[in-house]
Amino acid sequence: MTPKIIGLTGGIGSGKTTVANFFKELGVPVYTADTEAKALMNRSKIIKRKLLQLFGNNAYLDHKINRPFIAKQIFNNQELLEKMNAIIHPKVATHFKRWVKKQNTDYVISEAAILFENGSYKKYDYIITVVAPEDIRLKRVIQRDNTSAKKVAAIIKNQWDDDKKIALSDFVITNTDLKKTKNQVAIIHEKLLKSIANH
Repeated sequence: MTPKIIGLTGGIGSGKTTVANFFKELGVPVYTADTEAKALMNRSKIIKRKLLQLFGNNAYLDHKINRPFIAKQIFNNQELLEKMNAIIHPKVATHFKRWVKKQNTDYVISEAAILFENGSYKKYDYIITVVAPEDIRLKRVIQRDNTSAKKVAAIIKNQWDDDKKIALSDFVITNTDLKKTKNQVAIIHEKLLKSIANH
């Protein structure tokens, strides 16, 4: 039996990774699209060639993706960002399909930041959205990435707002208190197992 595929999403700083780790503790395999995309940028010769064509020779430093350079290029440049995503996303999708086939569980989780924004939400069996108040998210990201409030606010502005995501989600986790978040994860886990067993 192929596992059901659960999309896990949420705006920057909402705490997707924290939630993903709680699912991992329950034995659920988690695929983090962002991490895999980074690995593929360094590993795939095809992606490398296309990114060099798109961004020029500065795209790579010592055969590793030059993230600060690329981040600067795509910051506020929607067209370039879309071109880059068109190179990377199909490869990540193929890699994900192969990964799912290897899992032997009732369901797997695919953690992706822009699941709604890029329209890929339609291909999941269920969707979990992680939310947190914007001031908390700002604080978390500024601490985590040692960045400015202005930069974080710009990223938040590019993402859908929570109400829009919640309307299309099967489950919503409010992540402001770790203990409560862990409880919410446990409840959703049980609901998913029940729902999958009943289908």
